[in-house]
Amino acid sequence: MLLEHINNKYKIVSIVGMAKNSGKTVTLNHLIQEAIVEDVKLGIISTGRDGERVDVIAETEKPKIYAEVGTIVATTTELLPLGDANIEIINVTDFRTPLGEILIGRVKDSGYIQIAGPQTIKEIKKVADFMLKIGAELVIIDGALDRRTSAAPSISDATILSTGAVLSRDINKVIEKTLHVVNLFNIPPVEDDKVREVIEEIMDKGQIAIIDKNLNTIPLNIKTALNCGHIIGDHLNEDSRYLVIPGSLVKSTVEGIINTTKMYKNIDIVVTDGTKIFIEPKDWLKFNRYGINVKVLYPINLVAITVNPYAPQGYYFEPNVLLEKMRHYIKDIPVVDVMLGGD
Repeated sequence: MLLEHINNKYKIVSIVGMAKNSGKTVTLNHLIQEAIVEDVKLGIISTGRDGERVDVIAETEKPKIYAEVGTIVATTTELLPLGDANIEIINVTDFRTPLGEILIGRVKDSGYIQIAGPQTIKEIKKVADFMLKIGAELVIIDGALDRRTSAAPSISDATILSTGAVLSRDINKVIEKTLHVVNLFNIPPVEDDKVREVIEEIMDKGQIAIIDKNLNTIPLNIKTALNCGHIIGDHLNEDSRYLVIPGSLVKSTVEGIINTTKMYKNIDIVVTDGTKIFIEPKDWLKFNRYGINVKVLYPINLVAITVNPYAPQGYYFEPNVLLEKMRHYIKDIPVVDVMLGGD
């Protein structure tokens, strides 16, 4: 059901949750079971901690993670003894976390595991690449709460988004928030190759800069775009074509630009990818009406969405109703409820 959308198409796939308890671990377990049936050798990494029976923050019960023989996993020195699977350690990395050093191992006897991963994007990518090198056919990155960076194209080839009732008691709000993230992930890239080269150079330097119509670069003397929208606006003119922001794009920055100049209507604001945008749905729609245009350097490849109709607070939606409503609004990406089964 899910595996068919990614197997033999991608090597590294991230699962990203809209929030805690959105069904991300259930999605991971479903992929693990499908991989067992199809005899696909998996590598599993988490950008946080996963597999524990009780959530250490929310104190709610969580699904445990079962790993089959041959699965390659990333865990830590502290988490390794907490599972009952027998794991052969292949590599003790130099990557450190609050839960100890990151270990990479292969499951020798099936059982439940607790997984964790490195703290930075570069380290996660290195671990994923190492797993592929030692025999994993598909690496799944389990993205932790609000760590959507695991969906970044610099890490994963494809992304699965997990969403659900936990977002709101109002089913329409759940759909609105999910659609918003889908839209952010699907923001179109800058297509002109010459412009992309200039933007990549700026991004590599970590600069906030303006590119004019002749592809000249005007670096701004600010370290962050946060609370600096008015400064950015003061530097925009009739020749400006692109505003490059290597960090996060937030509401206050956009408002500062809009309140300072009308020249923003002539430019594209460029961020690395959709995970860098932190703007609420209603504000995003407002900015679009005002004429704000945003492009990305690297688009995110969203290949599936999973829905969880149950919330830990005790309320729920009828599973078929949530699934059908979500499918009504999202037609070009497969939407599945892994507990219901079917396509």
